[in-house]
Amino acid sequence: MNTERSGFGVLETRLRDARLSSRKILVPYITGGLTGWIDAIRAAAANGADAVEIGIPFSDPVMDGPVIQQASEKALRDGATPTSIFNELRNVDVQIPLIVMCYYNTVFRAGHERFANALCDAGVVAAIVPDLPLEESSEWCDAADKATIETIMLAAPTAPDERLPRVVARARGFVYAVGLLGVTGERAELATTAISMATRLKKITDVPVLVGVGVSNAQQAQQACVVADGVIQGASVVRRLLDDGPDAVGSYVAEVRFALDSQSIATR
Repeated sequence: MNTERSGFGVLETRLRDARLSSRKILVPYITGGLTGWIDAIRAAAANGADAVEIGIPFSDPVMDGPVIQQASEKALRDGATPTSIFNELRNVDVQIPLIVMCYYNTVFRAGHERFANALCDAGVVAAIVPDLPLEESSEWCDAADKATIETIMLAAPTAPDERLPRVVARARGFVYAVGLLGVTGERAELATTAISMATRLKKITDVPVLVGVGVSNAQQAQQACVVADGVIQGASVVRRLLDDGPDAVGSYVAEVRFALDSQSIATR
C-alpha cells in the first residue's frame, strides 16, 4: 500500500491531500484485540476518520493512562498477541491508512526486519514506537523504510528547539505533537502545551502535525486544530468501545468529524 520515498508514503500522501483540501485530520486510536475492535475500525472509517491507529496491547504501557491500560489488560487476558492482531487486520476492508502503535520491546523481540515486514503484510502503512528515542531509532527506521513502513516520530513539550529539526527530518507520515507531559487520558481542558507544541513544529516543518495525548472531545479537537493539521484521540475512543461497543465509536467519530469540518468551513 506504500509509495516510494521519491514522493511520500501512503499515509503522508493522504494527510497532505487532506490538508490541501482544507480538511482537518482525525485519527482515532483503537486497542487491538478488544471485543469488537475490527468493527470499531470499520465504524471509524465510515464516519470520517482519515486513518486509524491500532494499539498492540502491552503489559507495561508507559505512555498510557487508566483507560488504555484497562483495554490492554483486557485484550491480553482475551489472548491478543501481535500475530493475532496482524492476522485480523489482513481482513479489514477499509480504504483509509492503518497505523500501529507499539512499544519497542515488541519490535525488538520480533526483530526489526521481521516486525516491519509483518506490518506490511498485514496492510499497515505506518508505525509509532513511543519509547524509542530518535538517537536510538536508526536500526528500526532503516528496516521500516525498506518495508515501506512510515515511522511517525514524537515531539514532546520538553524537547529543546535545537532538537526538533532532527525529529521532523526523520518523521514520516506525520509528526506526533505530544500535547502534555503525562500519560494518555481524558482531561477537562486542552493543555496549553498542546497549542504551543503544534506552533513550534509548524514553524519548522511541512510534514503534517497532529496533536495527541489529552485531546478529549470535539471541542478540544477544534481548539488543537486552530494551529495543528489534525488530532489523534485515544482514551475518549477506547472508553466508548469498552463501555458501549463499536457503534458508539462510530457515533463519536462522526461528532468530532462534524466539529472539525464546521471549523474548516468557518475559517475559509
